[in-house]
Amino acid sequence: MNDDRIHAYLTFYRDDLLGNVIPFWLKNAPDRQHGGVHSCLDRDGSVYSTDKAVWIQGRFAWMCAKLYNAVEARPEWLELSRQSLEFLDRHAFDGDGRMYFLLTGDGQPLRKRRYLFSETFAIIAFAEYAKASGDGRAAERAMEIFRLLMRYHTTPGLCEPKVNPDTRPMKGLAMPMILLATIQVLRQVSDDPLLRETVDRSLWEVETHFLKPEFEVLLETVGPGGEFLDTPDGRSINPGHAIETAWFILEEGRHRSDDHLIRLGLKILDWSLKAGWDEEHGGIVYFRDVKNLPCPQYEHDMKLWWPHNEAIYATLLAHHLTGEARYEDWHRRLHDWSFGHFADHAHGEWFGYLHRDGTVANRLKGNLWKGPFHLPRMLLYCWKLLEEMQPAAR
Repeated sequence: MNDDRIHAYLTFYRDDLLGNVIPFWLKNAPDRQHGGVHSCLDRDGSVYSTDKAVWIQGRFAWMCAKLYNAVEARPEWLELSRQSLEFLDRHAFDGDGRMYFLLTGDGQPLRKRRYLFSETFAIIAFAEYAKASGDGRAAERAMEIFRLLMRYHTTPGLCEPKVNPDTRPMKGLAMPMILLATIQVLRQVSDDPLLRETVDRSLWEVETHFLKPEFEVLLETVGPGGEFLDTPDGRSINPGHAIETAWFILEEGRHRSDDHLIRLGLKILDWSLKAGWDEEHGGIVYFRDVKNLPCPQYEHDMKLWWPHNEAIYATLLAHHLTGEARYEDWHRRLHDWSFGHFADHAHGEWFGYLHRDGTVANRLKGNLWKGPFHLPRMLLYCWKLLEEMQPAAR
């Protein structure tokens, strides 16, 4: 990538983050009455539901603390992170230590899921806040939640299975994937040996169980020993998840200076871009079947915001690590398509859901899944990576 293009992209991502996306959320999301943040926002940022997804609270707290650590030590960012964590501590934990998925606006429990994702985002939020504030108790809290998460994850029967394991034993990519990302934040404030053990196990599991060279894909679901399941679940590819996994592995390879991990991340990225890119309309489809059989997911051919966020950063990182022009070309293609279709130039931020042809399917800017995370994380990470790519940093 030439110096002019590096400068242009850097300026674009920085200005869009600080001048558009972060102001949209800071203006509309914080709940000044009950604490925490609203994520169910209409196109203009108005609140259409006060129910609060717990993982959004953790994501927002992490984002504010990350901005404080990576951009500028603004007291308002640190305070917003602290307030969101306070709301989590007051309302989001059940008596067994697990976290709820959904709360009312004033913090009453509505729903608890079998998945451990609320916990992963609380962990990174407490860890990032600990780094920003120097609060040792926040770092301890992050590790407490991590140990609880690992107990539930590794103890058979503690988490209700999705499918009867006596009939069809299976496991999903989501946990090894999210554990990589969680520990990459948590290890900033902890050197507990459990972190390295868990990362190593997750990397091994991704490579030996979920990666299928015979299909050139990273599968979403396999048998407990990595067996291919010739069912709709077993044949399912989620290109966005696979691409996100790819850049987590690339970052781990960069952290360790490990060429094998970098090659692994690039392989997953290459296969996932090939599987996910829509040659007719552009953009990345949400699900594919590895045998090109019908997908049961009704949204399988839609274009969602977050896979495009992950792909924009993944391809930029791949280009930085390899210098290969094809990753620069992929980054440009993804950037142009995404900002040409998702960005809302009238009210700011991105639409989250597009039809296959790229037209807007829903005007919302946030719900129980879309919040202040994937888009601002991509903008921040691209900006900071491009700073490393500038001539003065070489």
